[in-house]
Amino acid sequence: MPTVTIIGAGLGGLTLARVLARHGIPSKVYEAGISVDARGQGGLLDIHEYNGQLALQAAGLLDEFRRLTIKGADAKRITDKGGNILLSWPSHGTRPEIERGELRRLLLESLPPETIAWGHKLKEVTPLDGGSHRLLFTNDVEVRTDLLVGADGAWSKVRPLLTSVKPSYVGILFVETWLLDSDRRHQATADMVGDGTLMAVAPGQGIFAHRHGDGCLQGYIALKRPQRWIEGLDISTPATLSKQILAEFEGWAPELTAFLTKCETAPILRPIHALPVAHRWERVKGVTLVGDAAHLMSPFAGEGANLALLDGAGLAKALASNADNWEAALTRYEEELYARTEPCAIETDRNLNRLFSENAPHSVIELFEGILSSTANTDKYHA
Repeated sequence: MPTVTIIGAGLGGLTLARVLARHGIPSKVYEAGISVDARGQGGLLDIHEYNGQLALQAAGLLDEFRRLTIKGADAKRITDKGGNILLSWPSHGTRPEIERGELRRLLLESLPPETIAWGHKLKEVTPLDGGSHRLLFTNDVEVRTDLLVGADGAWSKVRPLLTSVKPSYVGILFVETWLLDSDRRHQATADMVGDGTLMAVAPGQGIFAHRHGDGCLQGYIALKRPQRWIEGLDISTPATLSKQILAEFEGWAPELTAFLTKCETAPILRPIHALPVAHRWERVKGVTLVGDAAHLMSPFAGEGANLALLDGAGLAKALASNADNWEAALTRYEEELYARTEPCAIETDRNLNRLFSENAPHSVIELFEGILSSTANTDKYHA
């Protein structure tokens, strides 16, 4: 049987390995991190019924996923910069939220032993005859594979085999901060955030927050600024960086700016990048992409993780159903990927523009009223 090599133990790569295993197809996942806990796993994920949950069902993990979701975390709240609640969306339980780390661990623990090779950072790839590839890792390990899958994220080392296109900055900077033990130590901010997600927005800026299951609040301070503005920030100390960002939020409610004035972790700069909306590539024998490596987009539609899960499951099922002609399976998979990804990328781009428009927060209220009107009467959601 041909060998399947997956670069990256993120959600897409792990789902691919899991569904392949369920179909009796072995794979090997090479991950740069030295262990499952080698780096932070990010925030909460909203896993949708129409894509992410379908992938987890194909992986045989949907019931376990549901047991790990956080009750009430799908609630949402929109405020202005003064902290006045403009729209409140209580939990309906239809879009369950889960810690990214918990979902990743669930996938990891579902795999056969020895599937993951930790501490293997890809250094270079050399195409060989017949569509196979030789991989060289920074630890000098060499591997040959018949099918190479890049599941290695935004700055994929596999993507250049298929396209020269790189992610570009979308004009939005996130600054990530945390408030720990919020109900006891930051009660006013915890009360403002509520049970799930808070979106406090004004033209060109916002403060977004998630409540985690352990009571911690994860904040993303957002600014619409050019790349050169980011490059001009003084990042020599966390306090200096926080002070510069705080200066952009003069007049905002202290319960909101607490994510800068009272943060208990060093702020992390996260400029948001994306691939072009209609990103695609010419078919190259023996290699393909899943997840952010294939279709990196901004987080403003909540589709990135869901699409990564569905990519992994979809690729595995395509390979399993066409075992005698994997190239035909890859062609089918990629065409389906393009078809489902482009509408999500368009929606994400549209949401970005509305979130940070000159008409915010009214543009954001209009956006969510449109979502709410398809499921319930919006009148009861106004504060």
